[in-house]
Amino acid sequence: MSDLKLTKTELRAQQTRLTQFLRYLPTLQLKKSMLQFEVMAAEMEISRLRDDLSLSVRQAEAFAALLVEKVSIDLVQSADVLHVKKRYENIAGIEIPILDAVVFREAPYALFDTPPWADRAIEILREMATAREKLAIAAEKKRALEKELREVSIRVNLFEKILIPRAKGNIAKIRIFLGDQQLAAIATAKVAKRKIAEAKAKAAPE
Repeated sequence: MSDLKLTKTELRAQQTRLTQFLRYLPTLQLKKSMLQFEVMAAEMEISRLRDDLSLSVRQAEAFAALLVEKVSIDLVQSADVLHVKKRYENIAGIEIPILDAVVFREAPYALFDTPPWADRAIEILREMATAREKLAIAAEKKRALEKELREVSIRVNLFEKILIPRAKGNIAKIRIFLGDQQLAAIATAKVAKRKIAEAKAKAAPE
């Protein structure tokens, strides 16, 4: 700091600042660790949800040939997502999306004019659509966690590599300056004392 004041007041201010930095740093480091854990958990969740989606797609493919049949209900339309209900929970200080429900379009149909496999086909198509929504929300959650982790990591690095070393350096610089001043004052006092003694000795009658 080019404008650093080499005074006792500034020394106390730098010491107070350093104490605050050292007190706050463990909180930031803990938050960083929590976010790293949450990001890893989110990655594992995404991997699992991708497997679930792949399974749903394979099950839907088994009905692919039947979906082109002319039946009394539009099976694909029955799996249209009307609305995704989600809420937000606070994790490590940030709002994370949580899926509550997937609302589908209701397509009424005549029970006796619909083949028996239609209900199961609709169920599988909806499972596939739900798996897609779950995966999308999990990806949104991971992005939010990663963004917060980057920001916290920057703050941790700022404290560890810049603010704390700078405060320590300033404290050392001020202490050296004040110590040199004190030594100079002592030396000046000794010289003055010697000169006074010499003057008194010369002034004393023989």
